[in-house]
Amino acid sequence: MNDRIAADITPFVRRDVDARGVITLTLDRPQSFNALSEGMLAALQAELDAVATDETARAVVIAATGKAFCAGHDLKEMRATPSLPYYQALFAQCARMMLTIQRLPVPVIARVQGIATAAGCQLVAACDLAVAADSARFAVSGVNLGLFCSSPSVPLTRNVARKPAFEMLVTGEFISADEARARGLVNRVASMEALDGAVESLVAAIVDKPRSAIALGKALFYRQIESGAEAAYEDAARTMACNMMEADTLEGVQAFIDKRKPAWPS
Repeated sequence: MNDRIAADITPFVRRDVDARGVITLTLDRPQSFNALSEGMLAALQAELDAVATDETARAVVIAATGKAFCAGHDLKEMRATPSLPYYQALFAQCARMMLTIQRLPVPVIARVQGIATAAGCQLVAACDLAVAADSARFAVSGVNLGLFCSSPSVPLTRNVARKPAFEMLVTGEFISADEARARGLVNRVASMEALDGAVESLVAAIVDKPRSAIALGKALFYRQIESGAEAAYEDAARTMACNMMEADTLEGVQAFIDKRKPAWPS
């Protein structure tokens, strides 16, 4: 079997699950810099849809192999089909995948070991949390090709303040991992050797909490961001009242009163 055929049958995404229910989805097309081709988007969508119905899932880590985390859309694939219906369908497919991350009941963490450009930077911004190697770099660089990164701008501007986000979008320039952390695009930065440990520290903190509270809180977090303050407070009050009725929460509060560690029912 030649290398081309072997590459064609290699899964786009590898899936690993540990005993805690932490699912690692690894983009595994390093030869194409893990570009978000139609195949990669479909593979990610299928994996995320499976997580959505998996009640044992506690967290998702999106990782990648090779030098790049994700270099954005597959430009060769896009250029091969220059039609408006094709581009509209492609970007709708991408938007659906990004929104699925937000709608999952469990936190999604980007483990960024290399460059993340254009829709790859969008993927980082779409994840709930992100941990980057100190050598990683980020850019929304479509403007360098005459294509403004419109879709990436949606999660980018919900992570990064307006002027720094706009600067990234109109210059296409790279920022470092430390700059990405300062601007709010990533949570933590570590050396490559310490990257997995930094991801694990976030994962461990998440799985130590009740799944029901995390799921309820994540949904509220994104709903209220898009609401005015009054509507957000009303939604938050309803959500907290319902949260207080959960068995996990009642146990957690009682454990605090009793000065002991919670014994979560679920």
